[in-house]
Order: sequence, then C-alpha cells, then structure tokens
Amino acid sequence: MSSDPWGRVDETGTVYVRTAEGEVVVGSWQAGSPAEALAYFERKYEGLVVEIGLLERRVKTTDLSAKDAQTAIDHLRSQVDEHHAVGDLDALRGRLDKLVKTVESRREERKVQKAKQTDEAKHAKEALVAEAEELAQSEQWRSAGERLRALVDTWKGLPRLDRKSDDELWHRFSHARSAFSKRRKAHFASLDAQREDARKVKEKLVVEAEALSGSTDWGTTAARYRDLMADWKAAGRAQREAEDELWNRFRGAQDVFFAARSGVFAERDAEQTENLKLKEELAVEAEKILPVTDLKAARAAFRSVNERWEAVGHVPRDARPKVEGRMHAVERAIQEAEEAEWRRTNPEARARAAGLTGQLQDAVDKLHKQIDAARAAGNDAKADKLARELEGRQALLDQALKGLEEFGG
Repeated sequence: MSSDPWGRVDETGTVYVRTAEGEVVVGSWQAGSPAEALAYFERKYEGLVVEIGLLERRVKTTDLSAKDAQTAIDHLRSQVDEHHAVGDLDALRGRLDKLVKTVESRREERKVQKAKQTDEAKHAKEALVAEAEELAQSEQWRSAGERLRALVDTWKGLPRLDRKSDDELWHRFSHARSAFSKRRKAHFASLDAQREDARKVKEKLVVEAEALSGSTDWGTTAARYRDLMADWKAAGRAQREAEDELWNRFRGAQDVFFAARSGVFAERDAEQTENLKLKEELAVEAEKILPVTDLKAARAAFRSVNERWEAVGHVPRDARPKVEGRMHAVERAIQEAEEAEWRRTNPEARARAAGLTGQLQDAVDKLHKQIDAARAAGNDAKADKLARELEGRQALLDQALKGLEEFGG
C-alpha cells in the first residue's frame, strides 16, 4: 500500500483521497505501481489548482460577466466534487466559495454602477428635452436650428433608459423639434407671401410705366413716373429673378419716355450742356464712393449724390449714356454689394438648405439603424443593399452640407 498526506492506494489498487468528511474513493489503478497512481491523481489535482488560479485572476483583472464567472465556478466545483484528484480538495472548495462571494460583490458593484449611469443619462436627457422645448419657441431660426441639431447628436451619444422612460422623453424631444420646424416653415412661408405680393404690385407698376412710355404730356407724365418710382420703392422686394426682370422693364419704359422728351426739348441744349457739367461733377463725386467698404455709408452718400443728380435735369442726348453709365456703374456696384449681403443673410435660402440637410440627415440616420438591425438579424444581403443606398444618400448629404456652408453654416 502507498500513501501521502492527502491520499493512499490500497492493496487492490483502489485510490482514496482524504477530506474533512473522511476518505473518498478517487478511482482504481491497475496499470502500475501505487506511487504512479498517486502521482497521476496528484497531477489532476494540480490541474484543478491551475484552473482555479486562472479563474481567480480573470475575475479580478478582466470584465468577465458574473454569469460567465458563475458558470466557470460551477464547472470547477463539479470536478472537485467528483473526487477524481488527490490533494486538499477542501481547500479548493474554500477558494471556490470565496470566489463566489467575490463574483456576487462584483455583480452588486456593477448593478450600482449601471443604476448610476442610468440616472445620469436620465438627467442628461431631461436637460436636453428642457432645452429643446425652450428652443422650440425661439425666432433665432439659424442659431436655434443649429443648436437643435447638436442636441440630437448629444442624445444619440447617451445610453438608453428603460423603454417607457426613453420613449416618453424622446416623444417630448421630437415634438419640440417638430414645433420649431413648423414655426420656421410658417415664418418663411409668410416671407414668400410678402415677396409674391410685392411682385404683383410691381407688375402693375410696370404695365402702367410701359403704357406711359409713349406719352407726349411731358410734365404730367414725368410727375407720374416719379410717383410710380415712389410706389416701386414702397412695394418691397420681390423674388430676386422677378425683381431683376421687372426692374429692367420699368426702367426701360421710363428711358423710352424721357428719351422722347429729350428729343422735343433739344432747343434747351444750352441748359442741358450746363446740366451735363454738373452731372459729370456729381459722377466724379459718386465714383469716389467706390469701392464699397461700408454699405450703409455708401448708400447714404449715393442717395445724397443721386438727389442732387435728379434735381439737375436732363443732359444732351448723345452725352447721356456715358455720364449716366458712370452713375449707373456706381449704383450697380452698391446694388451688387446689397445683393451680396442679402444673399449672405437670406433666411429663406438658409432655411431651404437647412431643411434639405435635415431631411437627408434623417434618411442617413434611418439607414444606419436599418443596416444595424439587418446585421443583428443576420441578414447580410439586406444590410449590404442598404449600405449601397446609404452611400448615395451620404453623398447627397455631403453636397447639402457644403451648400449650407455658403450661408455661414
């Protein structure tokens, strides 16, 4: 018979292990000496020691889940309980019992940490909802719209809450964004309506101006043209394309009339020659306004020159194109500066660009979610098809974003 502190082999080849509850049969050994039998089962014990040590390190140093850790503990415990090894099995059970407590402690810590993270996410989302609801009442269309888009990105980066709470907060958040979009759309629709009204008014002024272009009632007609010009300025701006076309017709009708009147008043050449001298001086004064660096000051300076210009009267017909061309060049430069400023600050165009960008962004976000869902469901074919569609939508979105940058973001 052969033995060691933790086990023995009897004369029949039966191997025993000593435990706190007494000796337990480990197995039978017939292939060699009793010493070889004990060595074999001692090696199995050492294997268990190594496995338990590895599991202890995994629990301590990695993010092994409590469920997986418990499964591994149960597996090792079953091997210890089957008594197929010679060694201090009671010590191994003690280590496994201690490991169970460690896993439970980690489980509780993670539960507390998760609850804390959820609470923080809830407060963060409530703050986002409160800000979105405040922004929904703003009339700062550009800055509020940009901020709402930033809030959406922040929301996406936060963890989900329980379904009921998350859905309720998202409903309020989405409702605030929709309310803002509706108000902004109504605002710019109102601007469109105003420009359409201006277009209709100016079309009527153009019709009358063209009808008067052949009149020979010089005094009355000239006065009426001045009234039409005042009405034109009071009507406000139409849409840009319509504004330019109507203005060219309006100005052209006046040119026809005043050219005819100039022909009749040819005998006033002496007076008109003096007028030409004065207008040339005014043209020099007007040209000093350029280049336009201060639009407000340039408009005021040109208005002063133009009022004196209008008071001077007509110049000889053959000299008129040149001298008026100089004034027109200054006026056009100021108009171009005004148009550039108007285009830069045009809320209608910004809103359209922002609206298109928002629609495309929503479509891209939706496709991302559909792709993730298809991948999760194992439908790679559908996911690949959606990914190709996403490439196209993303390209359109990039173009829209580039266009939006032209309006300062």
